[in-house]
Amino acid sequence: MSGHHVKKLMLLRHAKADWPREVTSDHERPLSGRGHRDAPQAGIWMREHDAVPDFILCSSALRTRQTCTWVCDELGEKAPTAKLEDRLYDASAGSILTVINHVPETVTSLLVIAHMPGVQELAMRLASVSSDEDAVMEMATHYPTSGLTVMDVETPWAELDGRDAKITHFAVPRG
Repeated sequence: MSGHHVKKLMLLRHAKADWPREVTSDHERPLSGRGHRDAPQAGIWMREHDAVPDFILCSSALRTRQTCTWVCDELGEKAPTAKLEDRLYDASAGSILTVINHVPETVTSLLVIAHMPGVQELAMRLASVSSDEDAVMEMATHYPTSGLTVMDVETPWAELDGRDAKITHFAVPRG
């Protein structure tokens, strides 16, 4: 173990979204009924596994903001105030990584709430050889809405690039 502190990075795909007739823009799509039921589960998982983030970056889309609200409700008073980030909307893996690279080193546990395929592609890009093989296989083949990848990171946020994170868990909603 180097002198670096092990940090936690969590990538969450937003919960299941709907596309009601009155909504004309993808950015304004709300969660579906299932999305509202599934979204709290990521927060419950974080609370039960002592993985409460101290910083949250959330895409500015309605469905990610709603997912974030449910997660924070479950985290209760421990929940940090989320920072809405327009650059995470419909972002590629590289664009999400660029946003993460600008996170201050004082953040030791980061939650990023964004979209497919960027979330899955970034998780795969960051997966180190020491990652949990079952978790990596599961997220590589199927990354459902509300899917949460949990990683240990030893490099500074600014240097995070590829194969730098040890995937420890891939949590998906039950039911």
